[in-house]
Amino acid sequence: MSTDTARDKLVDEFSSVLSEAESLLDKASKETGDRARDLRSQVEARLLSAKLKLQELEGEAVDRAKAAARYTDDYVHDHPWQAIGIAAGVGLAIGLLMNRR
Repeated sequence: MSTDTARDKLVDEFSSVLSEAESLLDKASKETGDRARDLRSQVEARLLSAKLKLQELEGEAVDRAKAAARYTDDYVHDHPWQAIGIAAGVGLAIGLLMNRR
């Protein structure tokens, strides 16, 4: 799944959860007693679910970042001269672009 697709899906899910939570809180403000407590507990459950999903996605992102860092480190150790050449080329390109301004 691409990063943009995952981000859009996450935004949609959280928008949905927040809309449901707002709706339930609105209903809870009009209710009293046991019904209000039930609605508040539903809101808390929805928000907890959203928080857990966010933590899961954060963990996946951290794992992917660590894997990319390991891959880059391995590549640089296996091909040091190519890495130096790439870094020099990128530095030269950035220097030329900055010099044009």
